[in-house]
Amino acid sequence: MAVPTFVDRVTLHVSAGRGGNGVASVHREKFKPLGGPDGGNGGPGGSVILRVDPDVTTLLDYHHSPKRKADVGGHGAGGHRNGAHGSDLVLPVPDGTVVTDRHGDVLADLVGPGTELVVAQGGRGGLGNAALASSKRKAPGFALLGEPGDELEIVLELKVVADIGLVGFPSAGKSSLIAAISRARPKIADYPFTTLVPNLGVVTAGDTTFTVADVPGLIEGASEGRGLGHEFLRHVERCAALVHVVDTASMEPGRNPVDDLEVIENELSRYGGLEDRPRLVALNKIDVPDGRDLSDIVIDDLREQGLTVFPVSAASGEGLRELTFAMAEIVAAARAARPAVEATRIVLRPPSADGGDDFTVVATDVGWEVRGTKPERWVRQTDFSNDEAVGFLADRLNRLGVEDRLLELGAEEGDAVLIGEADNAVVFDFRPMVATGAELLGRRGEDSRFDESRPAAVRRRQIDAAMATKAAHETRADVARRLGVEDPDQTAVRRADPDWGWTEDDPGDEPPEAGT
Repeated sequence: MAVPTFVDRVTLHVSAGRGGNGVASVHREKFKPLGGPDGGNGGPGGSVILRVDPDVTTLLDYHHSPKRKADVGGHGAGGHRNGAHGSDLVLPVPDGTVVTDRHGDVLADLVGPGTELVVAQGGRGGLGNAALASSKRKAPGFALLGEPGDELEIVLELKVVADIGLVGFPSAGKSSLIAAISRARPKIADYPFTTLVPNLGVVTAGDTTFTVADVPGLIEGASEGRGLGHEFLRHVERCAALVHVVDTASMEPGRNPVDDLEVIENELSRYGGLEDRPRLVALNKIDVPDGRDLSDIVIDDLREQGLTVFPVSAASGEGLRELTFAMAEIVAAARAARPAVEATRIVLRPPSADGGDDFTVVATDVGWEVRGTKPERWVRQTDFSNDEAVGFLADRLNRLGVEDRLLELGAEEGDAVLIGEADNAVVFDFRPMVATGAELLGRRGEDSRFDESRPAAVRRRQIDAAMATKAAHETRADVARRLGVEDPDQTAVRRADPDWGWTEDDPGDEPPEAGT
């Protein structure tokens, strides 16, 4: 099987990297058993980015390797260490690449060197328990999972960015014309369909430099699939003008320049979208005696139709200067009318499933379907093997108003609730106002050892408040005795220091033993 050297349409499967998981960790240090949560966040996954590269002229690389995937994000670690960011995958594409999804909807038209499209966004990293800690949840025993990255199938279609497009029958001399007016060196031979891929040439006329491209193999019926022209007509869609290259020395019976021009115009009309392009006509091969005679016969008829006609010879160069300057004039006018375009970086963010609100609830045959950006993201981030994490999810959904909305719509206890797309949803049994496993152990995400309502904490606050009114000779211990409470700080010192509270006036020659 022949290996293609020019590919202008490919289907590409891209996958962004998954975000790293957060970690649940507690700071550990000697004599500090309650160091607090210090779990780091997971790193975001890498994105897949399409970038216009002037040095790339074909999509051949993606024809051979149609699946591309970015790096995943690193997991978090203890000591407030966040996971590494996944590396972005940058895919170079030719200038003029149109990106569509599998349904044919255009995502972006990449024109201009450096233009970028983030076609698949990397997943967010999960938060560690340090980031989840709050005044009410001081020691979370869970962390959030990283989100999966976007995964989709796209179609890349190259439409050559050329200023002038050459159209005409096979062997009309399009390749010879490009070779004569530029430094392009396409394959030239004396048989039809010599050119199998579009050729590009750079032409300079006066102060204007422009590109010229040809459409190979355009014949009658090309719009219906005959020949090769139907595969390459897309490459003249961006052109500012079209040049009909007409063979005036054709030896085929029944062929003449007027009929050839009519046939090609009919095919362009069937293809559509090119009606507003200015037309020039190049009557080629006038270096052949019969070609010059035929050109002199038809040139007046063509000009009467309002066409600008140039008798030329790609072999001898006759008439090429006039033709190229006419091309340059059209290109300069088109550029002057075109607004300035700066390189852009486009980020695609899919719209929320509910059209922009927080969430929607719809009754289906299988249960109550909950759709929305936040609920679906929270479900993806939840570790369902951790009761506390499930309780945290329940709290978030309740604060969002999901439970109230279900009750308003008539949901009953035991009904199935689906969050996410029907074919990949997480299913819950509706249990309104029922405590979860985490609540049975205490408030969700809270360590009772940090509870400020403990008796020791209460006594400490009482002593701190009384210290503001103490007498000059009173110590903190005196204030505690006056209040009839025990100072927790002094109790800790007494337990640790055997000499605590001993003076020279105490009976005995030695300080008391520890613990007495």
